[in-house]
Amino acid sequence: MKFQPDRIEGVNVITGYTSASINVNAQPWDCSVIVPFQGDILAWPCARFDELAESHFEPLLALRPELVIVGSGRQHRFVPPVLVRALIAKGIGVESMDTQAACRTYNILAGESRRVVAALLLD
Repeated sequence: MKFQPDRIEGVNVITGYTSASINVNAQPWDCSVIVPFQGDILAWPCARFDELAESHFEPLLALRPELVIVGSGRQHRFVPPVLVRALIAKGIGVESMDTQAACRTYNILAGESRRVVAALLLD
């Protein structure tokens, strides 16, 4: 017996992941992406974890999430706190995990109507 729909109307859902692409709402993206709980999916102009800079996290502030999940690629790597200090200063939680785990976690939280944003790196 199902207790909730497969997709909540108006909520973005990650529908697939490979090391070369991320599908959001059944649309493939072959670059790093920002997936907000609701609204437009954005290309994230960072190709690799080692290239992350504080400026890569600035667009996330405008989305006003309660939590940001950073998918660090195939490996789990922690984002240095200095890069996300603007998010932390606003009381926004930041979690790091490998991109596959980030996709799953995002879907669970979005399905609970949480104001979550996934910032997902492909590598």
